[in-house]
Amino acid sequence: MTINDSKHVLAIENLSVGFGRGKQVEQVTYDVSLKIRKGETLALVGESGSGKSVTANAILKLLPKGSSHYLNGHITFDNIDMLSCSERQLRGIRGGRIGMIFQEPMVSLNPLHKIGKQLVETLAIHRGMRTSKAESLAISWLKKVGIRYPEQKILAYPHELSGGERQRVMIAMALINEPELLIADEPTTALDVSVQAQILDLLKVLQQEMGMAMLFITHDLSIVRRIADRVAVMQKGRLVEIGECQQVFNTPEHPYTQKLINSDPRGLPVEVSPFAKPLLAVDDLKVWFPITGGLFKRVVSYVKAVTNMQFELKQGYSIGLVGESGSGKSTTGMAILKLVQSEGIIEFDGQDIQTLDRKGMLPFRSRMQVVFQDPFSALNPRMSVAQVIGEGLRVHFDYDDETLDKMICSVMHEVDLDPETRHRYPNEFSGGQRQRIAIARALILKPEFILLDEPTSSLDRTVQAQVLDLLKELQIKHGLTYLFISHDLNVVKSLCHYTIVMKDGEIVEQGDTQTLFATPQKDYTKTLVSLSAF
Repeated sequence: MTINDSKHVLAIENLSVGFGRGKQVEQVTYDVSLKIRKGETLALVGESGSGKSVTANAILKLLPKGSSHYLNGHITFDNIDMLSCSERQLRGIRGGRIGMIFQEPMVSLNPLHKIGKQLVETLAIHRGMRTSKAESLAISWLKKVGIRYPEQKILAYPHELSGGERQRVMIAMALINEPELLIADEPTTALDVSVQAQILDLLKVLQQEMGMAMLFITHDLSIVRRIADRVAVMQKGRLVEIGECQQVFNTPEHPYTQKLINSDPRGLPVEVSPFAKPLLAVDDLKVWFPITGGLFKRVVSYVKAVTNMQFELKQGYSIGLVGESGSGKSTTGMAILKLVQSEGIIEFDGQDIQTLDRKGMLPFRSRMQVVFQDPFSALNPRMSVAQVIGEGLRVHFDYDDETLDKMICSVMHEVDLDPETRHRYPNEFSGGQRQRIAIARALILKPEFILLDEPTSSLDRTVQAQVLDLLKELQIKHGLTYLFISHDLNVVKSLCHYTIVMKDGEIVEQGDTQTLFATPQKDYTKTLVSLSAF
């Protein structure tokens, strides 16, 4: 890629930011200086809480008003001082000349408006485009970012799309006005490797077409290797290393950079008994969602989310479910837990639970638990950590308060959380700590089976490695059985004994994880494996 050295699109000089009110201001970034040239991609990496997103949000003054303080420094975009320009000037730049992709699309997209309206609105504001022309352009952009049936999806609300589809809508919204600078804050976190590769390739093509600069924030170093020209590493609010991409990866100078590079998922699944009995058996599982139409809302078609799913999971083993967004992975998991209606056989510990009603399922609920992808959404923000972890015990058992408190403290120790923090609230913890809280909530009921739905995808590499080690330790200690849903094949390889590859609701290929990864038979599996090895 040719970079114009004479033109800096963005310059951040000695930026220090703090949070607080009155005299109680806590500084979170310290003298951060970065420059991005036209057509260049600068990757900003570091652990959660290192100051990456604070630095990125400061560019457009998107930090919370009243509690955020720009203590010193300057941010210059095309000779405009961003920290001193008016709100009116900022509105003209935001979404138009500078696009931004946020990490959590469900929070960023308006749940009350259809996707089409939100895309059309940004075109009307920044380009004064009429509705019919804007809708046509919106559909073409949804195609560009890999959304199937864009003419239908443009009429959908955010909650009707998968996580990966919502993220792609956010990418389309950020790029539709062809910005000069794109700030991408973990834009591919929720995407599987094949779609991730498509999006990264798309960003590179658009960058070359428009001469667009990118500030790319990520915790995934394989993405950095693929897309970045230069890398800036942050730790505890300070910039500790910056340099050309290959130079930083080949000869990292700072110990923290070396730690990040060496924290990719590694190791093998835990040892298991070859004589283990089956705990979960699924046969001919089908989840079809009806599509109604006409005056009487008759069923006219079906969304075939899962068809002919079949596998057996032995006690103490882990099975990985991998595939694209919308391939049916999470739907399969929800069907097994009887959280969505399905057809077929689901046997747990020899008993067919498919025919059980809500009351009949109650004894199985404590034995089958789930850890969701986004712990911030999964944890009730109005409940303390002790209340969150102990909620299941209160439902299933009749313990006194003292016994309950001891059990909560004990399980917090198991997941490496300080029991003294049990009266705090989820928003006071980091992403990795919140995921540990979610694991503790599942673990306290002493389950035999845990569904793990993308539990490490939103975590940076170092924290991800810690959570994976924790899951393995707990599996050995308690003989836990995991169904692990993920788009990260390196994580699956580290944790799972057996892997099932899904596409369009059906099994493409399945087998022993190490064998499947070493010698994939199907073209789709070969593509996934090759992309994960980048």
